[in-house]
Amino acid sequence: MERASSIDEYIKGFPPGIQKLLKEVRSTIKTAAPEAEETIKYAMPTFTLNGANLVHFAAFKNHIGFYPTPHGIEAFEKELSAYKGAKGSVQFPLDQPMPLQLISKIVKYRVAQNIAKAKNKKGVK
Repeated sequence: MERASSIDEYIKGFPPGIQKLLKEVRSTIKTAAPEAEETIKYAMPTFTLNGANLVHFAAFKNHIGFYPTPHGIEAFEKELSAYKGAKGSVQFPLDQPMPLQLISKIVKYRVAQNIAKAKNKKGVK
């Protein structure tokens, strides 16, 4: 697959069933972080806020990868324990329902972190 230049283009590069899941994840993130901007970074759909990465997501053969940074993973360690993951990522299997409520909670947490970090930067001169 060629590198996509937008999230719409990225999603269109997958079969219909995967497209549906990606659209659900995207919509969930947009609802939880309405001020966030969409872009492509690291060849993945990415949401940014205040110039910083908020979350990334991507489709793979057997899962949707979700990347809310290590802080986002640590804060929801118990809820994410049912899924494979690493320091800053989690894998949601394609053969299971997407945990959209959990994704929403994680995104809202990342938004709060991002806003706090931006306020701290403004306060430091």
